[in-house]
Amino acid sequence: MKDTEQAISSPLLHDREKDLTGRGETRSPSPVPASSIPPLVQVEGVTRVYHVGTQAVHALRGVDLSVPRGKLVALRGRSGSGKTTLLNIIGGLDRPTSGEVYFDGRSLAGLSEGELTRLRRHRIGFVFQSFALLPTYSAFENVELLLRIAGMKRQERLQRARDSLRLVGLSRWADHRPDEMSGGQQQRVAIARALATHPALILADEPTGELDTTTGHQIFALLRQVVEVQGITVLTVTHDPMIDEYADLVHELQDGRIKSAWRA
Repeated sequence: MKDTEQAISSPLLHDREKDLTGRGETRSPSPVPASSIPPLVQVEGVTRVYHVGTQAVHALRGVDLSVPRGKLVALRGRSGSGKTTLLNIIGGLDRPTSGEVYFDGRSLAGLSEGELTRLRRHRIGFVFQSFALLPTYSAFENVELLLRIAGMKRQERLQRARDSLRLVGLSRWADHRPDEMSGGQQQRVAIARALATHPALILADEPTGELDTTTGHQIFALLRQVVEVQGITVLTVTHDPMIDEYADLVHELQDGRIKSAWRA
């Protein structure tokens, strides 16, 4: 992992150069109190009921959640607690049975499928546990393809793909396929892909679930730097207790309800 730990910088989201290894310039604290800034995501009374034959499965039972801008927020809980269901609803991949989800002040319930697709393409980045990389594509091609789908012009998407891989320390691995990289490197490619569209929000579903402890720490540290250096909001779901070392806020889900919350 030496290549991924070298100092890296890029003007990806800001005019000044930033360094996601933590040795570059960091953001100055905002002079505006956090409490006066509207949250990026607001979840109000969300339920989700699935029907399996004649049986109703209550995945979410009246969830209320605020995700502040520019913070790393974690949803912890055991398998079956409703974490991924809630993440999918926030990302517009699923719709709630009842309740409302607001993204940047706008209700997702009022968006058409086309509008939800554009929201996911341009304002939300996704990171999955299984990496979800195309095995026959290089790291660069995996990042660039998403930008092509988003309709970005060739020169801009090539530059963004290069910048995104540089940000996560994988410039030297740009031409390697997933089977030529470690699990941690593959997850960094997935994070680079999520960063490439310049999103307001990154949703990470069990990003360390298939990684060893040391690599898991590296991925959480990278997400922490994405928040601090790029100012992107990150919402991650995980059962991994090490997230407490990196998150600003942690919410505990149990049986489809948020049972507790604390500042890490």
